[in-house]
Amino acid sequence: MGTIMKIGIVGMGHVGAHVANSLVLQGIGDELYMTEQCSGDEDHSAKLAAEVQDLGDSLAFCPHNVALVNCDDDYARLAECDVIVNAAGKVSLASKDRDGELFYTTETAKTFIKPIADAGFDGVWITISNPCDVVATEIWKLSGMDPNRIIGTGTALDSSRLKYALSRATGYDQHSICAYMLGEHGSSMFAAWSAVNFGGKPLAQLRQEQPERFGFDEAQVEQEARHGGYVTYAGKQCTEFAVADAAVRLVRAVVSNEHYITPCSTLMTGDYGESGFFTSLPCVIGANGVEEVLHFDLSDAELHEFQASCAHVKENLRRIGLL
Repeated sequence: MGTIMKIGIVGMGHVGAHVANSLVLQGIGDELYMTEQCSGDEDHSAKLAAEVQDLGDSLAFCPHNVALVNCDDDYARLAECDVIVNAAGKVSLASKDRDGELFYTTETAKTFIKPIADAGFDGVWITISNPCDVVATEIWKLSGMDPNRIIGTGTALDSSRLKYALSRATGYDQHSICAYMLGEHGSSMFAAWSAVNFGGKPLAQLRQEQPERFGFDEAQVEQEARHGGYVTYAGKQCTEFAVADAAVRLVRAVVSNEHYITPCSTLMTGDYGESGFFTSLPCVIGANGVEEVLHFDLSDAELHEFQASCAHVKENLRRIGLL
């Protein structure tokens, strides 16, 4: 009998529910353990029961059966999972910027990080909640886990938005474009233009050879990537599909031990002179989480942007007493 893959989710709101649905539709995992966040006077138990029922009703249309487990707010039950996705948050607080959830998500996370750690969890955390880099740092500090086993979705989503913008600008398929947003998953993120390539050919070279196709306004394209989420939010008061899929892509890389390269939030250990907190750089993702961090020869301007982005993350950590 093969190994049973167990995946947990904390928070079954817009994003958590889409994470669950994407996992089931893609056939990732054998058992799905779902919990709801408990904060203030809010009772999410009915919402969780509804999501579990809806997912169960969809199983006949999915690749294979998945055992669906309603854990209510018994976080310790998630300790037996191989991967836990943290999607606990309150999106309305982030209507203007991702820092809007700072105090809410970090206080909420305190209710489940320690119970899960104390119950012996030794799998991989994948955290979505905003501010993503701050919450990832909090999980590391409160759980005492190996930081390589903690992954923030970070700029994986923003890099997808950058590829989408570049695809619209050039007409090339986004799967053939290598382009990364780096730094904080927030307003201070930046595009690493010096590393952008199309099918392996550097953007700078293509711009010289085909100026009519590649002479687009970099600042405008970068702005589209940075603010794509707010376009989505303005129309439906949440973002859900893309960020859930970004998290599920990381789950798949872990459970399949893929050695997949993507930008995501990881612990800085002297990278470009920064240490002691999480932010996004290109990482190799496998069964044990972050296996390796890749470094580019950033231009002086990009290095300045990275350091400014890190400064913002550190300021938020100081605001909640974690730095």
